[in-house]
Amino acid sequence: MDSIKHKRTLAARRAKRTRATIHGTSEVPRLSVKRSLKHIYAQLIDDTVGKTLAAASNKDVKVDGKKTDVAKEVGKIVAERAKAKGIERVVFDRGSARYHGRVAALADGAREGGLKF
Repeated sequence: MDSIKHKRTLAARRAKRTRATIHGTSEVPRLSVKRSLKHIYAQLIDDTVGKTLAAASNKDVKVDGKKTDVAKEVGKIVAERAKAKGIERVVFDRGSARYHGRVAALADGAREGGLKF
């Protein structure tokens, strides 16, 4: 059990270090990505008021296949929801995850959808 607690502590440290310089506003919100073994979630967050402006997850996607393909579709969905709210620029927040695999695929999908990082 201690190893699981230690991993969570290290992940929390990485997330805190990543978010130390990242701050979203209503004009340029933070695109926060949460990745688990099974799911991937993306939110556009305005940190000045602490409100989620738009969100998407793999539960919104109708595509089956590789997890990276699903993550790319999630990025496209969150981008179109952001465009509907008039948001074009975001600050990317990967949290404790590395910019690799599904996280990078989600970012690529958001860029294809028209968001600028």
